[in-house]
Amino acid sequence: MREADGHREQNTGFYYIETYGCQMNVYDSEVLAGHLENMGYLPVAQEEDCDVLVLNTCAVRQKAEEKVFSRLGRLRPLKKTKPHLLIVLWGCMAQQEHVSQRVRERFSFVDLVGGTHSLDRFPQLLEKARQSNRTIISREEEGDREGFPVKRMDDIKAWVPISHGCNNYCTYCIVPYVRGPEKSRSPQAIIREVKGLIEEGYKEITLLGQNVNSYGKDLDKGMDFADLLQILDRLEGLVHLRYMTSHPRDFNEKIIQNIRQGKKICEHIHLPLQSGSNKVLKMMNRGYTREYYLSLTRKIADLLPYYSLTTDLIVGFPGEEEKDFDDTLEMVQKIKFDAAYTFVYSPRPGTKAMHMKNQVAPEIKKKRIMLLNEIQNEISLEKNRQLLGTEQIVLVEGRSKTDARVYAARTRTNKIVHFTSHKNLLGALIAVKIIEAKPWTLTGEYR
Repeated sequence: MREADGHREQNTGFYYIETYGCQMNVYDSEVLAGHLENMGYLPVAQEEDCDVLVLNTCAVRQKAEEKVFSRLGRLRPLKKTKPHLLIVLWGCMAQQEHVSQRVRERFSFVDLVGGTHSLDRFPQLLEKARQSNRTIISREEEGDREGFPVKRMDDIKAWVPISHGCNNYCTYCIVPYVRGPEKSRSPQAIIREVKGLIEEGYKEITLLGQNVNSYGKDLDKGMDFADLLQILDRLEGLVHLRYMTSHPRDFNEKIIQNIRQGKKICEHIHLPLQSGSNKVLKMMNRGYTREYYLSLTRKIADLLPYYSLTTDLIVGFPGEEEKDFDDTLEMVQKIKFDAAYTFVYSPRPGTKAMHMKNQVAPEIKKKRIMLLNEIQNEISLEKNRQLLGTEQIVLVEGRSKTDARVYAARTRTNKIVHFTSHKNLLGALIAVKIIEAKPWTLTGEYR
């Protein structure tokens, strides 16, 4: 793990951060850790030993929200035994008014509630919470997003946001409301950050944004996402360049050509489909049709000699009938995704879909998700079996916590490969022979 930059005070205690949700939340937790370490706090592995406990939350699904409230309930006894402990509810979930109200009513022992807009003011808010005998709730407008201290949680891979917020307003999604409208970072700031990470020894950079493909539309720079990929691909010392998440509407041929021509841009494309039904896609406000998506995937296949394609799929969206679900299954079987992250539709307060008619019954959602997963797992296994006996170049990312001889590595196409070696191979780019295939992982042999 790398140290946060900036001035550090003498040790004033210990902190513990628990992260829920997406990669952007993981990055935000790294910023929170950077703030805390600059304030003099040190990390601990167990919550019982900390003086500041942060739950960095996700608001995308109801289940995630319920999980956090359940977690808060279990923290009540710890707060009673350690009255000085500062408990912080942070992140997307904390940006919502109904969450703040529930904390006031049922979890008044929480010291600070703050979200993504207040990330730059976290140290001041924490100090205010320390001096107050009531819950401090931050509802401020978004502040500055540059110059944060960052405590990286990995020594090989690093996350770099290229934009914040979202302009798409999909009818099921709360993200634009809790993270605000899309704002692109300046290309100079991104390039400077990536260069610094390469100099520190990082091998892989993942560019983050709610929709990376629309990067630069709000900048008067004449630069788009494809241009940014091309510039970063030329940086010496970088091994892998990844990005997430893409939006099919803005994923164009220029991006595909730059992936093809690049040396470090990985050939893994995550392209959320969400539904195979034109009716449902329109109700979701996704901005494309199934025909457009099929045409785009054919173009990817025509232009890239090798690649992997993964997706997100939602079942049980309001008004989804059996024919609509069949359309989704047909798309899955026709395109043959390498993997799919599947979700049951979850109503979120503040979104248009929550108030739509014809909400799908839970038992129907369950039946559909099980069938979808069964079909996709078969396809994923079929795709992975095609790699049996081949030699794959992988970047070694980590090793097993229970057996130091077992390593985890990743191909450029984002396939996870486990293999065994007695050598120290962390951060190495090596060749392995694939000897076993499962739907989600591969087993390799290193010699």
